[in-house]
Amino acid sequence: MNVDIGNALSSVASPGISRAGLERIDEQVAVAHERIERGMADGEHGYEALNLPEKTDPDEIRTAVEPVADCETLVTVGIGGSALGAATIVDALEAQGDGTETVFLDNVDPAWVSRRLEGLTLSETAINVVSRSGMTAETLANFLVVREAFDSAGVDWTERTIVTTGESGPLRELADRHDLPSLAVPDGVPGRYAALSAVGLVAAAVCDLDIEAILEGADAERKSLTGSLFECPAYAYGATAYALDGRGAGINAMMPYAESLETFAEWFAQLWAESLGKDDLGQTPVRALGATDQHSQLQLYRAGPRDKLVTFVTPQARADRSIPDTDVEDLAYLGDATLGELLEAEFSATEASLAAAGQPNVRIELERVDAAELGGLLYGMEAACVLAGELYGVNTFEQPAVEWAKNATRGLLGGGEFEEAEAVAAKTELRVER
Repeated sequence: MNVDIGNALSSVASPGISRAGLERIDEQVAVAHERIERGMADGEHGYEALNLPEKTDPDEIRTAVEPVADCETLVTVGIGGSALGAATIVDALEAQGDGTETVFLDNVDPAWVSRRLEGLTLSETAINVVSRSGMTAETLANFLVVREAFDSAGVDWTERTIVTTGESGPLRELADRHDLPSLAVPDGVPGRYAALSAVGLVAAAVCDLDIEAILEGADAERKSLTGSLFECPAYAYGATAYALDGRGAGINAMMPYAESLETFAEWFAQLWAESLGKDDLGQTPVRALGATDQHSQLQLYRAGPRDKLVTFVTPQARADRSIPDTDVEDLAYLGDATLGELLEAEFSATEASLAAAGQPNVRIELERVDAAELGGLLYGMEAACVLAGELYGVNTFEQPAVEWAKNATRGLLGGGEFEEAEAVAAKTELRVER
């Protein structure tokens, strides 16, 4: 992973940061890096996530998934970090897998869940249920729905299920009672940072993706962490995003130029929002996709308020396909090009368009979208986020606002007495009815 922050400099963009400003922030980066290294060495909560490339055992994961490795479809039941990392990996590397269909039940909209389950041959389907606590309401509700579907089809779900959970809780008890293959959610690793553990790699292993290469790519990025943003791509990105937020770019539009990385933008949005959105601080991440959103969002990014950083992710090499010749004179130029060349031209034009308008943007470059580069990208963004949290001075690894909503939900469903649930009744209304 390489990072180009040239279009975020104040000589080009507004808001922007000067080279002198970067050098001042670099002094803070050195201090933050020492804190991060100490947290990693001591295995502290959150910082332990940055040790995953060394600690995750791919052989353990492959052994655990063997009983379901022959499935035609894998249904992963999880939500948030328990699903997005896995979805990012299998979506990005789908063309390199064995053709296993993947379904991610990460919402509880009843019509949507029903549609996702319709048409599946359940005797050829496996279940991957993921929850650290084993008590996540959405995950357990969907798991019960899936189990019922298996029972109704006369398929023994206990022979088709793998569990990833913590050391205790309902899912751990279930796995022990039915002798289900299971893996542990690593201690000290929040869900949104768990993509490089069994949480994110079970689905990849079932799809026969190269999880060793994913971890090797992540480890290469780990070894690039140093005390200077000028020597570390991950820190360059985290420090620049932090600096631009302080100068008015409070929105971060993540815009990969590869269809296979669309889910990555969703994963990044959770990582950035849940980690940094505290104490009235933090950038708001939004998701975009090149070249699609040149035709739906670029107008705002180029000519709208100067409150955004646009982050591009682009591979330097990709599979390609030629554009057929045409006898339409105005389109003849396309016959001399490929779809890849067109997409690269779209990216270059969009990047230049923003720079010409003085709108800050950063380019993240991958050699290609493969297992090693994807592992490096995921690790690099995690490290960038941890660094940004250090610079903001927030606890990057907690999510109290999320816990508030969880408590309110449980209280509303009769799962206990929670004062958060009482606040729902206090909602102010100003209704306009037909």
